[in-house]
Amino acid sequence: MTAPVTPRPEATHEQEQEHEPEQGRGERHGHEQVTGGRRVPVTRAGRFELVKLLSHWRIRLLLLACWIAPALFVAGVSQQSTLPVDTLFGRWMLASGWAGPLVILGFSGVWALPLLTSVVAGDVFASEDRLGTWRHLLVAVRSPRRIFVAKAAASVTVLLLLVAGLAVSSTVGGLLVVGDQPLVGLDGHLLASSDAAVGVLLSWVSVLAPTLALAALGLLGSVTLGRSPMGLLVPVLVSLAMAIAQMLPLPVAVRVALPSYALIAWNGLFTSPRQLGPLLIGVVVSLVWAAVATALAYALFVRRDFTNPTHDGSGRRAITVGVLPLAGVAAMSFAVVAATTSATGSGIEQDKVQRSLATAFAHLYRVQTDQLHRPAVTEAQLKATATCHKGSTKVAAEGPGNDWRCVVSWHLPGVEATGQAVYQLDVTPDGRYMADGDGPKEVNGYFLVRTPEGDVPNPLWQFDGNVELLDTTSKG
Repeated sequence: MTAPVTPRPEATHEQEQEHEPEQGRGERHGHEQVTGGRRVPVTRAGRFELVKLLSHWRIRLLLLACWIAPALFVAGVSQQSTLPVDTLFGRWMLASGWAGPLVILGFSGVWALPLLTSVVAGDVFASEDRLGTWRHLLVAVRSPRRIFVAKAAASVTVLLLLVAGLAVSSTVGGLLVVGDQPLVGLDGHLLASSDAAVGVLLSWVSVLAPTLALAALGLLGSVTLGRSPMGLLVPVLVSLAMAIAQMLPLPVAVRVALPSYALIAWNGLFTSPRQLGPLLIGVVVSLVWAAVATALAYALFVRRDFTNPTHDGSGRRAITVGVLPLAGVAAMSFAVVAATTSATGSGIEQDKVQRSLATAFAHLYRVQTDQLHRPAVTEAQLKATATCHKGSTKVAAEGPGNDWRCVVSWHLPGVEATGQAVYQLDVTPDGRYMADGDGPKEVNGYFLVRTPEGDVPNPLWQFDGNVELLDTTSKG
């Protein structure tokens, strides 16, 4: 006896779509072939992209180098008698362990960070073009939008690990080899260990914004130029162009309107009071660049025709969609900075240079007084002033150059005579200067001073200073 046959219900429309061949469904629904079906969560796709990045030998090598090389460099230099005095805080590497991470930060802003963003973000999309794996990835994830978010998040995660390695490694190396001593700031005042630690931390955090801007440019270049190796060079070339712009005698509003300014504006964290205005402007400009470049890369990626296996980018698209909008952002940033600040010309003016030099000299004079075990004196008692000229009295005392000549005057309590010291200044376009003592010998004319404990480096012989280009802090 046979069992009764139960009538089979009609298949629903969703069930028909589920069992329908992929090819037929794609013919009927077009782009739904890529985006239809059950999509992979962004978190899962992000973990997959992160594992892919970390599986590359060059990424592993970079991680190893960033977490080990800075400590070895700082430890090695701190044992030498010759220091990198041409680098900011390089002359203090034997005096404080907090100088090491700042030296590494200065180097990273020019070379390391652009190279890291190129290797990580500049190749994250182009590698799929070279390997021809877009079809497999789209079938697995089923959403170009989620693929973009996953790849961008994985790139940023790896970059954060690399930057953290540079900061932690250089700090640990400096503290272990030199120690947790106070650090001399850019205006000559001594930063306690806790203040130096906060300054170092904030400095490394502040460069994350321009790093994100470079990473976004790398994503845009990788999406726009396809499998072309030129996508790898976009962050490096843009960073190089901006670094050259910072070296030229451009108006200060143009400098601040570039993301690269945030890579040097951390200098203001080591003055008293802190010069936060230029740093905040540089961070905001960098974040705007990062947002715009990422949005452009996203718009191009989700509109791409993935059915073309020979897609190799478009030079015209790179100009119309990449270069022109970012040039507009730069022009708008320049206009906003010029309208909202008092920035004029180069920002390096006679009064600013004189005020900065007198302040730094007064602070460092106290350091020298402690070394020589002389009676303590305060900056208010010294009443230090500076008179500076550029080239000669016939030349306007403004702008960068190595022809600044200054005379610092001060008074000691109970002494009628006025002390004077001569300095030659080399002022760079970004406002940093190196003051070179030119006598008298017992004050600033020799690199050592004789103390009861022996000869020690003379803090007044040569020192670094900083002219605030926007002049947003008080003039006290």
